[in-house]
Amino acid sequence: MKAKKIPLRMCTGCGEMFDKRQLVRVVKSPQGDVSLDLTGKKSGRGAYVCKNEDCLKKARKKKAFERAFSMQISDEVYNAMEEEMKNA
Repeated sequence: MKAKKIPLRMCTGCGEMFDKRQLVRVVKSPQGDVSLDLTGKKSGRGAYVCKNEDCLKKARKKKAFERAFSMQISDEVYNAMEEEMKNA
């Protein structure tokens, strides 16, 4: 019997690979809205980041989400995601 394969994803902030459940998904909805997906069930294109603000800040500085989603992301969206990350 084969062991079940654990889905790994790369953090867009630090670039390390983690189990998908250890990361927070950032999703671009079909309407083009970018937000944190704490449930992992929202529809749209996803990118992953560690559950700490430092990695979110690194990803913001590197414009990693802009590249992942091929779009500009406003400071308000980043600030809202940082606030949501603090409260989660």
